[in-house]
Amino acid sequence: MERFPMTPGGLKKLQEELKRLKSEERPAIIRAIAEARAHGDLSENAEYHAAKERQSFIEGRIAELEDKTSRAEVIDPATMSGDTVRFGATVKVVDEETDAEKEYQIVGADEADIEEGRISITSPIARAMIGKGIGDQIEVHAPSGARYYEILGVTYR
Repeated sequence: MERFPMTPGGLKKLQEELKRLKSEERPAIIRAIAEARAHGDLSENAEYHAAKERQSFIEGRIAELEDKTSRAEVIDPATMSGDTVRFGATVKVVDEETDAEKEYQIVGADEADIEEGRISITSPIARAMIGKGIGDQIEVHAPSGARYYEILGVTYR
């Protein structure tokens, strides 16, 4: 069984979404289906079909979240240290072409949010950084061509 690496914060977000879907969304859609059924002929009842479609989506998402949370391998970056980039590391890099500095935290696929500086462990830049240390140069193959970065710092928080 494949495990999903995840930070404690990422697991908490998935658990909160799962709880919300089960305690709020599922009961609301059941009420909507019951109300739509009360309107009569189901074959031409758009409200009923929309509610059933929404129910299907919610049940699918619940199953997906239950699977992911049960297979989560929680890794707390706050308990880690070192100068080598691993899952959970916050890495400061400089683009060698533009001299722009950026900071990324390497997280699980479900936690990634580029706007907040969190990148998936499966992303090209994260894969290029894994195992590297401060002062190392990395090459990232992007759709626009190869990009080169230098690792300026590695922290775990």
